[in-house]
Amino acid sequence: MARILLIDDEPNVRLFYATVLSESGHEVKEVSSASEAMQCLGQEPVDLIVLDIKLERENGLELLQEIAHQHPRVPVILLTAYTSFQDDYTCWLAAGYVVKETDVTGFLHEVERVLDATRLRAS
Repeated sequence: MARILLIDDEPNVRLFYATVLSESGHEVKEVSSASEAMQCLGQEPVDLIVLDIKLERENGLELLQEIAHQHPRVPVILLTAYTSFQDDYTCWLAAGYVVKETDVTGFLHEVERVLDATRLRAS
């Protein structure tokens, strides 16, 4: 079981992915903004962050940079509806990139891949 921070401004998307992650045995904390995310990261450790690139009033890529600077050991998976961001060099800071879709097989595979890679580095 991993502790996962899910950052997305859309409540229905958060509910969907939080449910998927919880049913896979993970503990999920949900937030909707960059400020909530940084506050949460300052209060409790997480094993993985799942981050939407387009937040309502904020840029997820800017948040990714802030997370990479302040919490460099916490891997981030970008979860987005847009494939166009894959070429943005800022995305290279993330451990993974997944396009949102109703079939969550690829998403769950990426979550487990990143968590396994993180565990290997820690041992």
